[in-house]
Amino acid sequence: MSSITESHVEEAALAWLTELGYGVKAGPEIAPDSSAPKRPSYDDVVLTKRLERAVARLNPSIPEEARCDALRRRRKA
Repeated sequence: MSSITESHVEEAALAWLTELGYGVKAGPEIAPDSSAPKRPSYDDVVLTKRLERAVARLNPSIPEEARCDALRRRRKA
């Protein structure tokens, strides 16, 4: 009997995301010490700048103060 590994799940998820039109990059390409970092350190799990832009884009009618409050609450959770 074959078992499903974390690697199998990751490969399937990446394939589905690619089919949906998402770009896929390897960890070292976006690491903090790379030429195109997406986070300040390895401790940062959430890509904060991307999240901030997405919250603003998806909620244009909400005051900026409310969007900032939502992001602050995410950090506390």
